[in-house]
Amino acid sequence: MSEEALAAFTRFFLELCIDQVRFMEELVQPDRLRTRILIWTEEEIRLGHLPPKSASILEAVLYRGELPRGDAANIVGTGDRQARRIVSALVDKGAIKSESARAPLRLAFPAALASRWMPGLFPERKE
Repeated sequence: MSEEALAAFTRFFLELCIDQVRFMEELVQPDRLRTRILIWTEEEIRLGHLPPKSASILEAVLYRGELPRGDAANIVGTGDRQARRIVSALVDKGAIKSESARAPLRLAFPAALASRWMPGLFPERKE
């Protein structure tokens, strides 16, 4: 393969990659992801499916990337027991996860919430 052909292929490949990144960015709308997750959380709290202050935990995880479990009580401004209850409810919903009972909390992307958190990427589930 000539150097000119290699350069042409490389240009084609990189333009295709950039096109796909733009396409996925339009579908996922990462600048709105945080808002969609927090709206979902507030709705779940109003429906009684999540404890109050669950949004504070999720927002901390979104902001930091991961949240040490020991920080949860300070974030929600409650005792350890209440903080554990909030974290447990979010884990049960599939919104957050951790590698073990002592590992930091991270955002999860459960399939059940995919159409809600990333509506352009996944079609609405029909039940």
